[in-house]
Amino acid sequence: MELDFDQPELKNRAYFILSSLVTPRPIALVTTVDDAGRVNAAPFSFFNLMGARPPICVFAPGNRDEETPKDTVLNIRANGQFVVNLVDEPMAEAMNRCAASVPYGEDEVKLSGLTPVASTLVQPPRIAEAPASLECEVYDTLEIGQNRMVIGLIKRVHVRDELYDADARRIRTDRLKTIGRMSAPHWYCKTTDRFEMIRPE
Repeated sequence: MELDFDQPELKNRAYFILSSLVTPRPIALVTTVDDAGRVNAAPFSFFNLMGARPPICVFAPGNRDEETPKDTVLNIRANGQFVVNLVDEPMAEAMNRCAASVPYGEDEVKLSGLTPVASTLVQPPRIAEAPASLECEVYDTLEIGQNRMVIGLIKRVHVRDELYDADARRIRTDRLKTIGRMSAPHWYCKTTDRFEMIRPE
């Protein structure tokens, strides 16, 4: 089967097809603040790391249904900072509550029952319950058609103590139970069913 997104009948199906095909995707629960210091938290699964020298991540906040920018975008435009909070199994329900459409300025962290904690370098708080949080400064925002990609320089990483092996300076991945995004609109997966393959010499 060959799918041509230039064909009229498929142009509006690209999201549903691709988001159900390219899986699992990590979830970024992004916290930002507005000019008044009000906190916003919103999940994005169009997200990933894109390099380590320097460390960068990218996420893609779209527009609301009425084609106005989401609160995350407005806040990032105001101060150029955000925090990516990774989502594990115990946080899944709270993350989902953060996806609700609420008026601008409403604090999703509070509504979801999560706990904001002051970040080290950036104004937006991180989330205490997150297994890891990435403090980011915006490097650039790239707009292609109706897509918006925010590129962030990762300035600080906060990791739950039991997840970090200080001697090896590595993450104990066997203890990290992040969830992944599967098909739209409501499907997720656990990432604890893993296997190892040794790279050939």
